[in-house]
Amino acid sequence: MSELIVENPLEKFSSLFKSAKYRQRIAQMALSSSTSLILDFEDLLIVDPHLADGIIEKPKEYFRYANSAAFGQLQIEAPEYAERIKEAGVTVRVRGLPHITPLRKLGSEHIGKLVMIEGIIMRASTVRPIVTMAAFRCRRCDTEVYVPQNGAFLELPVKCSNRACGKGGPFEFIPEKSKFIDYQELRIQEYPEDIPPGQTPRSLDIRVIGKDIVDVARPGDRVYIVGIVGAESTSYPRTGKSRAFTLYLDANYIDAAGREPETLLISPEEEEQILRLARDPKIHEKIIQSIAPSIYGYEHIKEAIMYLLFGGVPKHLPDINVRGDIHVLLVGDPGTAKSQLLRYVQRIAPRGLYTSGRGTTAAGLTAAVLPSPTGGMTLEAGALVLADKGIACIDEIDKMRNEDRVAIHEAMEQQTVSVAKGGIVATLNARTAILAAANPALGRYDPYRTVAENISLPVTILSRFDLIFVLRDVPDKEFDSRMSEHMLKLHIKEAPPTEPPIPPDLLRKYIAYARNNIRPVLTPEAMERLKEFYLEMRSASEGEGSPIAITARQLEALVRIAEARARAALRNVVLSEDAEAAINIMRKSLEEVGIDVSSKKFDIDIIMVGKPRSVQDKLRVILSTIVDMEKESGMVNRADLLERLSSEYGIARSEAEKLIQQMIREGTLYEPRAGYLKKT
Repeated sequence: MSELIVENPLEKFSSLFKSAKYRQRIAQMALSSSTSLILDFEDLLIVDPHLADGIIEKPKEYFRYANSAAFGQLQIEAPEYAERIKEAGVTVRVRGLPHITPLRKLGSEHIGKLVMIEGIIMRASTVRPIVTMAAFRCRRCDTEVYVPQNGAFLELPVKCSNRACGKGGPFEFIPEKSKFIDYQELRIQEYPEDIPPGQTPRSLDIRVIGKDIVDVARPGDRVYIVGIVGAESTSYPRTGKSRAFTLYLDANYIDAAGREPETLLISPEEEEQILRLARDPKIHEKIIQSIAPSIYGYEHIKEAIMYLLFGGVPKHLPDINVRGDIHVLLVGDPGTAKSQLLRYVQRIAPRGLYTSGRGTTAAGLTAAVLPSPTGGMTLEAGALVLADKGIACIDEIDKMRNEDRVAIHEAMEQQTVSVAKGGIVATLNARTAILAAANPALGRYDPYRTVAENISLPVTILSRFDLIFVLRDVPDKEFDSRMSEHMLKLHIKEAPPTEPPIPPDLLRKYIAYARNNIRPVLTPEAMERLKEFYLEMRSASEGEGSPIAITARQLEALVRIAEARARAALRNVVLSEDAEAAINIMRKSLEEVGIDVSSKKFDIDIIMVGKPRSVQDKLRVILSTIVDMEKESGMVNRADLLERLSSEYGIARSEAEKLIQQMIREGTLYEPRAGYLKKT
């Protein structure tokens, strides 16, 4: 049978390229000034399965036949263009191999074979020219010598081609008479969700040659690459070459369409199952019960996680982009299963990534600029870029260093990551929803302090979360009895005490199906309900000195949550019941974190500014009193100030003392000498 393969591959390729489909593609090459022809692998299988086997087993040999046949057909279709690119020739690029080779399985048996791999582009070097035919001038007789170039280093002529000279040098390289082609190096890594637990991700270097495929992919893109596996050993000075070889891939075709969230392979039966589930009027309850069934309780938090998994619809307006992703923050006492919830979301999300704050840096979250082995600097994608169009779970966000945490700001609101370092200025996509967990600053959550005082997180980050929930460990006899029973059953059965209504695999596919196919639109009823709630909350803030209960940021969050609820039921319209559910969960979040402890009123300033309106008013009173007293005496006696605040404004001495200390810490006031204050 092997004789059949080699019999006449050139003729078989020629007959394939004479078909209407490929004649049209070849004619299109001349119009787009391209030198590449895309060949679908399934067409090879139809023409001759042996030809398809041959291109996989002996790609270099068979690509020569294919390139020659394609150029022959181009001479018929567009003779003038064929004459123009005669020296460069036509490169046939194969796409759609039937089998994807996992990076972990790539080994010695694949060397010299054509394979298809998938993964995330981690690093991309700058595009630079590489010499294919080098021109040299003999310095003795001025004869020009041409040497084809293949290896990593420039090959010099062995001797001068002029018979009269015939000397072995010296030779001078002539760049303007040499032939160059564009070259780029990429590094591809396994998908984070495919890495087995406890293993480090595998990566592979990709060499890209040719102007049609350089710069097709950038860091953070999910790609399929077809190429020939090669191997090279490292050379050491004075000791020779190493016996251990490193694998690389000579790219033949790159498909960067993998930027979209991958549609998990959903069979027609599974699709029917998904649509049947969506028709159930209690679908939302079923999804909530299926989220982390081993963790007892937390229905409202699981509901918020459902909204986060499905997400709202992003809007791309001519002047601005409005994000559709929902960000959720969980603040809680130790041992309240925060990390377990995050781990679960990372596994169930169609594209999830988990990182912990303690070992995370700004470059690890966004993008790192590293020196390239070939010289210059390259960009390497970080966690938020890798989680593009997915979910990033950040545990212990409060343990991150301040300078590293700043990196999240832009990704949370603008959904991009901007890098300007090492001579590289770039903006990468980070369209990711963030589920973060934080521990209270004092070990346990203090209900008598505001959320901003409880967590050591800057308010700039707090205000960007759509929903914030507090998980408190409060002893409750009835609840503790039910939870202990749940946990003990879990240990006996080694499975959740109650079977989830939707199995995890199906839930993952359900989420992917909804995210890819459903784009809900607000109905007038839903719009009216959201507007009514917003105006009702704002009207409570009217009047001088009243706290502001809600801002436009929360209104946008309400729209996103209502869209996510409609998506969860595979509906293309947002009904008033979705708006009602969004309002209820927002109310719950505001009740937990947006209430002014002293006045018992909703106050969004706690999240937006870090201080409730009542405290801001008192700080303003103290500051204006200090300014007035300074005019009289230059410096303000502390005891006199406390007395005046107590008698004129009714601010208790202990509270005034606490607020003064806070202002000294913030640098608004200072003590020129003991017992005296002055405004900075």
